[in-house]
Amino acid sequence: MDGVGSFGAGRAGAAFDPIAFVQQPTTIIRILAWIFSIVVFGSIVNEGYVNHGSERLYCVYNKNNSACNFGVTVGLVAFLGCLLFCAVDMKFQQISSIKDRKKAVMVEIGFSGFWTFMWFVSFCFLANQWSRTTPDELPLNQGADAARAAIAFSFFSIFTWAGLTVRAVQKFLLGTDMSLFTTEHLDGNATVQPFPTTTTTEADNTDTYQSPPFTENLDSTAPYQVPIY
Repeated sequence: MDGVGSFGAGRAGAAFDPIAFVQQPTTIIRILAWIFSIVVFGSIVNEGYVNHGSERLYCVYNKNNSACNFGVTVGLVAFLGCLLFCAVDMKFQQISSIKDRKKAVMVEIGFSGFWTFMWFVSFCFLANQWSRTTPDELPLNQGADAARAAIAFSFFSIFTWAGLTVRAVQKFLLGTDMSLFTTEHLDGNATVQPFPTTTTTEADNTDTYQSPPFTENLDSTAPYQVPIY
């Protein structure tokens, strides 16, 4: 993984290293996913609509505007998601609470896994509608290259987002090394009061010796008697 300690990152508060961050496999995959999303929704927005025989614009995918809208939506949300999680990755080292780190990783797992499925649906939907598009609907093959590009990069996006999901799961399974964090970090920045320490003074350890009281007083004035043999 990218690091050790807590969910793939080291001790909280460590300095951010931009070179090491860019070289991380997760960052590389996320950049690819970001580029692919731009290609998908950019191709559909720029050349995905034609006005064959009328002033109204039709989607190049079998004149099904739902196909174009779905592709644009999936690509745009993926674009924004890449930016969001890239920012989280940059700030992840500064998150001092282990609970907050765990929540961030779990959200990434859920979103990446769900968007892998959405890219699969987008690829199937666009490919199906493109296969039903007749040459008569696209004079001079208008918008064909953009349509094929959106389908191809939707397919590529399945693998990039699946890779991000796997990386997030690995980061979650890595867990945390409790020795790197204090109780304050474990409790979510809660102030922990130390246990009171008891100190023993010299007066507590030294007891004044007192002779036990005699129950009977010996008569020191009694005359000495010679024993009889």
